[in-house]
Amino acid sequence: MTLTLSLIAGISLLFLGGHYLVEYAVRLAVRLNVSSLVIGSTIVAFGTSAPELLVSLDAVLTDHDDIVIGNIIGSNIANLLLVLS
Repeated sequence: MTLTLSLIAGISLLFLGGHYLVEYAVRLAVRLNVSSLVIGSTIVAFGTSAPELLVSLDAVLTDHDDIVIGNIIGSNIANLLLVLS
């Protein structure tokens, strides 16, 4: 029961965080007269890199260096395949 509630709470917070990140980034782009494409690309880049950074930092702090290397290699493979597809 606790695991289910934690999962629902985590997904809800992730959804709300993404919503507010996009909303305020669009507002900032409008105020600064920046292209929506530039702001959108920046949000996507940050949104995909932030979880990897947090996982890698946690792995380094808990002395699991193999997770960091796997994270880096997997990220690079995924990015290359996404660009090539």
